[in-house]
Amino acid sequence: MIRLSLPDKPPWMEWISDYIATLKPKDADLNAYILHSPALLYGPIRLSTVAHPKTFSRASTHSWMGRSGRTDRACQPIVGSLPAGRLQFAVLYKGIKREAIFSTLASHPLDRNTHQVQARSLYEQPAPGNVDMATCSSVVASASQEGMQHKPRTYTPSPWGDFFMHHQPCAPSELLLMKEKAQVKEEEVRQIIIDTGASSELVLKLELVDTLQRIGVDYHYMKEIDELLRSIYDTKGEGCDELYITSLWFYLLRKHGYSVSSDVFVRFRNDQEDFKSDNVNSLLALYDAAHLRTHGEEILDNAITFTKSRLQSMMKNLDPELEEEVRYTLETPRYRRVERIEARRYISVYEKKAMRDEAILEFAKLDYNIVQALYCEELKALSIWWKDFQARTFLVFARDRMVELHFWMLGVVYEPQYSYSRIMLTKLMQIVSLFDDLCDNYSTSEENRIFTAALERWDEQAVEKLPTYLKALYINVLNTTDEVVEELKLQNNKHAELIRKLVIDTAKCYHAEVKWRDEHYIPHTVEEHLQISLCSSICMHIMSLAFISLGDVTTETIEWALTYPKIIKDVCIIARISNDIVSHEREQASEHVVSTVQTCIKQYMVTVEQANEKLRTIIEETWMDIIQECLDQKQPMEVLHKTVHLARTTDFLYKREDAYTLSFSLKGVLTSLYVNFV
Repeated sequence: MIRLSLPDKPPWMEWISDYIATLKPKDADLNAYILHSPALLYGPIRLSTVAHPKTFSRASTHSWMGRSGRTDRACQPIVGSLPAGRLQFAVLYKGIKREAIFSTLASHPLDRNTHQVQARSLYEQPAPGNVDMATCSSVVASASQEGMQHKPRTYTPSPWGDFFMHHQPCAPSELLLMKEKAQVKEEEVRQIIIDTGASSELVLKLELVDTLQRIGVDYHYMKEIDELLRSIYDTKGEGCDELYITSLWFYLLRKHGYSVSSDVFVRFRNDQEDFKSDNVNSLLALYDAAHLRTHGEEILDNAITFTKSRLQSMMKNLDPELEEEVRYTLETPRYRRVERIEARRYISVYEKKAMRDEAILEFAKLDYNIVQALYCEELKALSIWWKDFQARTFLVFARDRMVELHFWMLGVVYEPQYSYSRIMLTKLMQIVSLFDDLCDNYSTSEENRIFTAALERWDEQAVEKLPTYLKALYINVLNTTDEVVEELKLQNNKHAELIRKLVIDTAKCYHAEVKWRDEHYIPHTVEEHLQISLCSSICMHIMSLAFISLGDVTTETIEWALTYPKIIKDVCIIARISNDIVSHEREQASEHVVSTVQTCIKQYMVTVEQANEKLRTIIEETWMDIIQECLDQKQPMEVLHKTVHLARTTDFLYKREDAYTLSFSLKGVLTSLYVNFV
């Protein structure tokens, strides 16, 4: 029995089937798993083989009819010694050479009657139209030699595989019904906002805005919420006579860029400058509010220290649900949470509240499920693209994290109207991730230099100078990026051409790290390290690409983002240090650029643990800088908020470990985000 994985076999696949069948290893079945690409489904095709050395004394030559209707003859067979049990195929199609090496694992049978044929490598490169098979032979040999010279770290496979190519969270009719119900509930909630705005009760207004934001539906009511917050700000704190109300007032206004003074908390302190409250909800609200501090606000610094200590001492006496809320808040204050993750979590929390509003709850559930279905459509399209990209590219060195990258980009632009932005960003960041893995995990310094130089040329002819295993990657990077540029142009996006420049610049950033690594240079201070390592955090590139993808962002804003302004530099610092803290030990086990952890150890002559604490202090100070930038409002709040979104998502991914690399730790969160309805 011969089993081929191609769903639609071209004529030459029948020839391969017949050829493999003639080997007849003992009396066993032989399963052939043939890697393929849509490009190979159309002839004419030339095929050359080396037969099983123990079975044939010479290679066979066959002919067949290609799909174009033309008859072609096989070229001369590849010659050369191969270990017993190895089959080698080389295919030439329309200037594209493909080579696949297959090995029978006779020494490790699946069972005593079965041998397996496995694909060992697949390369693709452009070639002149009249390349003979001697050239193909040399390509195969050089590719094999190159593979032996590289010893990449192994990464865990994607936890998702092809799941999203087939996953459909609900039937189309069910989705349509949910959308109809959601439209009705959306207007009911809008009326609740209008009625509450007309009320004189400050706490009702504050809690409504807070609920809409935490439960994930505030993006439907941005105009109404802005008007409500403006009216609250205009009252100058009138009605803030309790710590809980004052904390929530301060938190919401600062979050939206209103410069309110932290002196409003002075009256809630006793003679020892501790806060006069043992109410858990008040302390939680104060803890969240205090994390919107800027430099020099001592009262908020003290509030964090006091509330953290007080809440920790109270936890053992709380009921389980409140204890979990305290634990979650102490780990990640509200301002730093990823909005879609918080929405899913808070729907469950709000559902248990006695004072919940049923219209808000039902709308939140419907909206969450509708948006989840959209995310799944995006992941299906991305999975098809990524599977095709993988089939045509040598990626043994790379992490397979397409779903995780979609989540990362979703953290920046989560609203349903930004579907194209998420797809575009995920594709481009997948390419950037490949650049990162190539530099860190596979290529030699010289190979990386050649690859980066070829990208700067942005010319398919540059592929001729690349190592064999990089040829397909190079072509596919160019093709994917060019497709994005053309898509943006069709949307009349006047910044489309910047996409290529940003992709090239990411490769240059990683290559700069390679040169730095090879020099074995350890910066003298963490500040010096950050000055030269921020670029490779790629946060500037993510935000610039995001702003371009939105289409309605001004040229001035995009030019601003490209200059590494203070708030984007702050996000880069959080990403760089957070990544280094959780991945330092793993990455330093192999040759890798020096981390901020090592630099901090050298600078202060401290242990790893002490260095990590010093670096976490830098992260806290950087969050203060971010708050100040949002209060200064040198750009529209929408631009600043999306930049903060990136900081939040990055903080989440590197909170306990490098969850992007060790992605199985994200499986539960992403299942709730993409798979399970509320």
